[in-house]
Amino acid sequence: MATWLLGKPINLTELKPSELSLEPIRADSLIFLQSEELVLHIEFQTDPKEDIPFRMLDYRLRVHRRYPNKEMHQVVIYLRKSNSELVQQTVFELPQTRHHFNVIRLWEVDHSELLDKPGVWPFAVLGKGGDNEAVLRDVANRIDNISDQTEQSNLGSTKPVI
Repeated sequence: MATWLLGKPINLTELKPSELSLEPIRADSLIFLQSEELVLHIEFQTDPKEDIPFRMLDYRLRVHRRYPNKEMHQVVIYLRKSNSELVQQTVFELPQTRHHFNVIRLWEVDHSELLDKPGVWPFAVLGKGGDNEAVLRDVANRIDNISDQTEQSNLGSTKPVI
């Protein structure tokens, strides 16, 4: 998934959200990964929520407090199609403050693009185009044919998010 989001392969390790806690973090699913110079923050949302832009700024500040020299790449991935204007928001603004983050609306991403990178295969069924049953079968077959048990297990771990 990180390769798809960042556009290049990079070795990342998990950063526990509890390491950033000032108060509880609330998200449908939240992932923090880090390398020596980068923190990747991925937030999965089934439905839009008004507080997401503020939360993205809040997470950015928490990470900066803990890792002031690391670049941060933030992405909100919406899983369920919505016509809400909230899924278009990519900025949080206050006077003298402006914070940008990235948004991916999976229903706008062609399912074939999601089949290009193993880390996002399980999300292909949520992409644009394709017969859902056929895409699910294709993804299941691809995962079954992975010889590396760790990679196969990692892909299987995305099922709760879907």
